[in-house]
This record gives sequence, C-alpha cells and structure tokens, in this order.
Amino acid sequence: MMEQTILANARLVLPDGVRRGVLVMQDDRIARIDSGSTVPAGAIDCEGDLVMPGLIELHTDNLERHIEPRPGVHWPHDAAIIAHDAELAALGITTVFDALRVGSVVSGNSNYGEYARQLADEIMTARARGLLRISHFLHLRAEICSETLTSELAKFGAHDRVGIVSLMDHTPGQRQFANLDALRAYMRGKYGLTEDEFLAHVDAQTAIGNRVRAVHEAATVTAAQAMGAVLASHDDTTADHVAASADHGAGLAEFPTTLEAAVACRDNRIAVMMGAPNLIRGGSHSGNVAAHDLAEADLLDILSSDYVPASLLGGALMLADLWGDTPRGIATVTSAPAQAAGLSDRGALAEGLRADLIRVRRSGSSAAVRGTWSSGRRVA
Repeated sequence: MMEQTILANARLVLPDGVRRGVLVMQDDRIARIDSGSTVPAGAIDCEGDLVMPGLIELHTDNLERHIEPRPGVHWPHDAAIIAHDAELAALGITTVFDALRVGSVVSGNSNYGEYARQLADEIMTARARGLLRISHFLHLRAEICSETLTSELAKFGAHDRVGIVSLMDHTPGQRQFANLDALRAYMRGKYGLTEDEFLAHVDAQTAIGNRVRAVHEAATVTAAQAMGAVLASHDDTTADHVAASADHGAGLAEFPTTLEAAVACRDNRIAVMMGAPNLIRGGSHSGNVAAHDLAEADLLDILSSDYVPASLLGGALMLADLWGDTPRGIATVTSAPAQAAGLSDRGALAEGLRADLIRVRRSGSSAAVRGTWSSGRRVA
C-alpha cells in the first residue's frame, strides 16, 4: 500500500509564482499539485502557510561545531552527526553537502591533521543504518596549502557520494588572506598566537603553498573529475583567479571576495554562492564584498548558511523581499543549488520530483519551519 500525505490550504511556492493549492505526496514523490483552498478529508490544513521545496545546503561547517563544541572539547562523532542532521531537518534543510577538509600539515608542531576519510565513513555508516533524517552528500574542501592533499584525495572515489570538490588556497598572501593584517587578526584571535608565532606560521605556510600549488591544483581537478563531482572555486578575488577557475572547469564560485570577481564569474557562467550570514548581518565579517551588494547588482545565484544553519531560510526570504519575487528568492536555496550540484530530482515543487518540502510560517521579518518532509517522510 502506498503512503500518501496531503498538504492543503497552502501557499505553494512554485517556479512561476505563489498560489493557494493542494500538494499530494505519494511515497517519496510529489504526485499531484492542484489549485484551490479546499481541505480534503485526511489532509493537513496548512492554514495559508508557505509550502516550498526543502532547502539545499552546499557548504556548511556545522558538523565541525558539533564535533568540537568548545575549543579542545571533542564530542563523539556518531552523536555529533545525528545532532547535526536533526538540527538541519528542523531548520528546513533536506539536502546537505557536509564540508570536510582534505589536505593536512603534519610537519613541525602543527596539529592540522587528517580526519576526512574517517568522518566520511562515519557519516555514510549512519546513513546506511537509517539514522539520518535528510539526504547527505560530501563536499571535499581541498586545501592547496598542505602537505598531504594528494594522498588524502586518493582515499576517495566515485562510490563515496562526493558531490562537490572545492579548491581552497589559504596560503598567506593569497585570496582572502592577501591582506596579512586580516590574517593576523584571525589567527591571533582564534588561536591566541604571539606575534612571533604568527610570523613563523606565515613563513611556514607560504613556503608550503609556493612549493605545492600547481601540483595540488592539478591533482584536485583530476580527482573531482574521477569522482564525478562538481568543481568549485573558493574566495576568488580577482578576474585572473576566476579565469583560472574557469580553465579548471569550475561550475561554482564559493564566496567571491570582490565585485570584480563576481562580475568575472557571471561572464564565465560560473554560479556565484554567497553566505547567508553575510546577507543577514549586512556585510562580511572579514571585510569582503557584501552579499546584499551582489544581490542588488544581480550577481548572486545561491546562498549557503556557511556557519549558521538557521540563516539559510532567513536569507532566502530577505532576497525574496529585496527582489519583490518570492520564487526567485527561494530558488537561491532550492533549485539553483540543485542545478549547480547536478541534482535533477529535487529543488522545486513539481510532479514527479522527490517529496522534499517544508511548511513555513512568516511573522514580519521572521519565519518558522512548521514541518519538514524528506522523500515524503515527515522528519521534523
């Protein structure tokens, strides 16, 4: 017997507009969408709430927060993964690409060690055991300025649900850290380094980056192709950075730091993803270009919650208000990330697609998720 759920008297956020209607889920698919405000017997009366596709998160550090809730405090991974998954479900996120760093520094006194392969196995084991509420993929953040990148990448293959591989270059003097004063404030504030310790860090990392950059970039591009993953750039700052990303075949630009880079991405047909915290706070916490400015310039395609999962829905609704177009705002966290990640089975309310959807009630500038369905199953 097929399982059926009916959401009625809802304001459905469809690709071409918002209209009052009824949505029928049959097993794990959207079976039917009808107009009207009637509430059939056995249906859930949504009382005029918005019903929209489940949110799709392409880049989040949230799992790291659960694994290390305080500096130096390490939480059991199984419990952290389950808590991370439940938090995202409650916030309306039904597909997540868990970001894991690959590439470590193991020389000297560094504790910048390898962890991605073990954590990926733990996430996939939890998924296989039915412990997770939503759909999980992997996002490998390939750290160019590292000593072990190629060996760590070699431990992943096409069977690992790696959907995105991003080129990350955090070498001092490069990209986001082109300004050493900004890096100094970040490193000394986060890790409590003395000035001498900071300068030693800069010298060591610069030497590594200069030695391995070309080899590691080439290895990352090759690995992404072998895994069938989308290649993303990270922190593009100049038009030359974007040109290099385009040459590598990048289809997604994570957090370009300048207007120049965002314009170049548009010229090269690379989707621009910005942080929802940047949008909601009114600017970047590290002095980069404001997401709001890119939105007003029609240079923003996708939002990511980055380090605040609750920001994803709020940011999309802010864009909906800014643009005066609810479907367009919601698309930045649904259909646009689905398209960028190559997921053709989700991201919109349409018959035949996965029944990943959420019920949302707005109150002024705030919004609350009142129900989350993943593959037709209510998970929050």
